[in-house]
Amino acid sequence: MTMRKSPLITAAALDVALGSDSLWSRAGRRRSSLRVLDVRWRLGGPPGAEEFAKGHIPSAVYVDLDTELAGHGVPTDGRHPLPPIDDLQTAARGWGLDDGDTVVVYDDVSGTSAARAWWLLRHAGFEDVRVLDGGLAAWIAAGGSVETGLTVVAPGSVHLEYGQLPVLDADSAAAVAAHGVLLDARAGERFRGEVEPVDPRAGHIPGAVSAPTADTIGPDGRLLSGERLAEHFAALGVGPDTRTGVYCGSGVTAAHAALAMEAAGLPIPALYPGSFSAWSNDPARPVAVGAE
Repeated sequence: MTMRKSPLITAAALDVALGSDSLWSRAGRRRSSLRVLDVRWRLGGPPGAEEFAKGHIPSAVYVDLDTELAGHGVPTDGRHPLPPIDDLQTAARGWGLDDGDTVVVYDDVSGTSAARAWWLLRHAGFEDVRVLDGGLAAWIAAGGSVETGLTVVAPGSVHLEYGQLPVLDADSAAAVAAHGVLLDARAGERFRGEVEPVDPRAGHIPGAVSAPTADTIGPDGRLLSGERLAEHFAALGVGPDTRTGVYCGSGVTAAHAALAMEAAGLPIPALYPGSFSAWSNDPARPVAVGAE
């Protein structure tokens, strides 16, 4: 039986890989260059570029989630719609990416923003993308050094094309909620409609299941073990053969839920990029409140 490669990498393994500047490719037949991307971002927080300049993992290149990992459209597209593939390819070449590279992404929020880069690059054709488990804090705790200032890299020549991972639109998200399991990765109080700090309506997509992504993260900032994650998703009604979708507020945290599912040994679920920000901006879409 072929073993599934983990979507995660530890700080110790990254340190070793940076020393040789390479990792085995998924196929295991050749060496591929290692690229490290810093995806620090948080809604309403300090600009990630400023934090990057103060200290980052050596050789890392900064990636701006708002401008490089998201597009911009009308409200019914959501706050962070997928960027046009040509724009993502241009950005990825600016990060120095070439076809066949191994990519490691990290942040300082337990992977909840880095997972957006992981999911997008997987969706666009990269086979080997991994999230640094525990992020920058885990790297520093393991004794890893940091660099300051900007990182200048030679432009890459990567070719990207969407279509490698399943994606939902509003209609198919509703269908998954009705006939499968549609996970809502936001905090429980937002799911229940008790608070809504960003979107025009409070609540959730009817039929969705509350599955806060924070429940998959341990107190050390790392993902729970694969066994515990599998138990977590089983309790939500998700197994290897379950028709599963995932959404959040704007499609960012949903990618982390997808990451957690793959780390649990489950298939990557279909992701609704527009998420609740798109759904709630469409008055024709019903919104449910409460715990059910």
